[in-house]
Amino acid sequence: MSSQFVSVVIPVFNERENLPPLYSEIASSLKNLRHEMIFVDDGSSDGSREILRDFARQDPNVTTVLLSRNFGQTAALAAGFLAARGEVVIPLDGDGQNDPRDIPRLLEKMSEGFDVVSGWRKKRHDAFWSRRVPSALANGVISQVTGVPLHDFGCTLKAYRRSHLANLKLHGEMHRFLPAWCAWRGARITEVEVNHRPRTRGQSKYGIGRTFKVILDLLTTKFFSGYLTKPSYVFGGLGLVFYVVGAASGLLAFYDKLGPDRWPALRIPFLLLAATLGIVGTLLILMGLLAELIVHLYYEVSSQKPYEIAETVSSRPGETH
Repeated sequence: MSSQFVSVVIPVFNERENLPPLYSEIASSLKNLRHEMIFVDDGSSDGSREILRDFARQDPNVTTVLLSRNFGQTAALAAGFLAARGEVVIPLDGDGQNDPRDIPRLLEKMSEGFDVVSGWRKKRHDAFWSRRVPSALANGVISQVTGVPLHDFGCTLKAYRRSHLANLKLHGEMHRFLPAWCAWRGARITEVEVNHRPRTRGQSKYGIGRTFKVILDLLTTKFFSGYLTKPSYVFGGLGLVFYVVGAASGLLAFYDKLGPDRWPALRIPFLLLAATLGIVGTLLILMGLLAELIVHLYYEVSSQKPYEIAETVSSRPGETH
């Protein structure tokens, strides 16, 4: 059994019925470990906040972070990661579908030298067409784009060495790409099969509509991972492509005017295309230069968080505010 201090981060949004049994299960699975539980309430309105306050007042291993409104799962996890003190950080869904009994298995796998151990819900208990099929397609695309071969990026249950989460700025739906961010920072990553349970209480807060947000965040992740420090490579590269195509179009028009005279009706359109592509290419190159300036400013002054904490509840002296 691991001797490391473990922080379990549980984002919660309107899960009042699930919280008491989930708390008991987590406490049972961690009874032989040095641990803390950090519940982050993401603006619940069903009484979850009161239950979480009670957990923190009654159990010194529990800290409850109450966000001022609903910011989304990624922001809730970011708030929990910031509050975590453990050497290993384990996020866990608040709906009861992740099985806390899998936590020791993640830690055991991590003891083999891995920095991130990702849960794989091989046997999912979700709707087939609205959840499982889109998830399978998304996981395949994310693996190809990021180069990190995991089966289940969407599974919240994962184990991270805290050092690999340091200085990560999360927003949108970026939490699912955390393994990719860690891999790009040199982390050793593996995955283990975990138990996935059907939802027995409450209602799912997520649907197929998230797919479009995930696609946009994937593009953002790829850009930030590969081109954040060199955005001019992207915009400037596109600008040069436009220049080349525009030049080819203009040369083709002049060649036909001076030579074969086969397409007289297309000369003006070719010249207009050449001029348009030249202007667009110039704008893209200038955009790349502006992006470079913005990136430098980002690295110098970036200190914003995607959430605002209204209250933190803990039974430890001096930590309630």
